[in-house]
Amino acid sequence: MTVRAAPVRLLILPGLGGSGPEHWQTAWEACEPRSARVAQRDWDRPELDEWLGNVDAALDAADGPVVLIAHSLACALVAHGARRPGWSRVAAALLVAPADVDSPAHTPLETRGFAPIPERALPFPATVVASRNDPFVDLERARHFAGRWGAVFVDVGAIGHINAASELGDWPEGRRLLAELLSRARDERARGAP
Repeated sequence: MTVRAAPVRLLILPGLGGSGPEHWQTAWEACEPRSARVAQRDWDRPELDEWLGNVDAALDAADGPVVLIAHSLACALVAHGARRPGWSRVAAALLVAPADVDSPAHTPLETRGFAPIPERALPFPATVVASRNDPFVDLERARHFAGRWGAVFVDVGAIGHINAASELGDWPEGRRLLAELLSRARDERARGAP
């Protein structure tokens, strides 16, 4: 993987509950020197405006292009924030296991403030990664989000919510997908694509 050579800042965006020590996001943060986690005041009682404000501040503090690494509820966060003025430095987004906050059958009440999920095309390259047995989103619903967002869709098989319980370690397949996304973003920038 060539993330270290890429002139980008990686912003780690955990979802509801944060990403604990066994989560692949935590492993990536520990081994990538240009990464940073966007901290939230309360991981268990998410407030959309507050969470967006914290991402805004992290983007303002970045010294160059930024790639967002979002998991679960944070995928909806990215969809809400994508067109905010300060988000123009986002070069790409890896959106993993997007929680279906529109569905009370799939997500808890605490996430309802992130509904409805915006379905406008994202203004930057993105990849949506989904699992066939994710309890927080049906595979076809994740595929629908990817299509609406103009993102590449990747089905990684039946690995649950692609979190610590999935026992992925530092998730080499995810690192490969990130490298592919970075390459695609560089190519689009070189072609002058929006």
